[in-house]
Amino acid sequence: MHLYQVLRRPIISEKTTALKEQGKYAFEVAKGASKRQIKEAVELAFKVDVVSVNIINVPGKMKRFGRRQVLTPEWKKAVVTLAPGQKIEFFEGV
Repeated sequence: MHLYQVLRRPIISEKTTALKEQGKYAFEVAKGASKRQIKEAVELAFKVDVVSVNIINVPGKMKRFGRRQVLTPEWKKAVVTLAPGQKIEFFEGV
């Protein structure tokens, strides 16, 4: 998998905004991505030093649309911890 295909989108929520103070950032990543690939992709894209990567597999949920029930797709979330004193400017002001 190419490094530009690993990161799908940043995750911006109340919880991830609070994690920014600790130097942690959350991304939706490709299902087949490993911790090493995620680390290399973040370092390449944002020019920062990554200390650790934690991965969460988020299961799909049952949603209702009228009478119909639909299962939302599963996805993978990565929480990336940066070296002290570094930050990703992309998330600032959000």
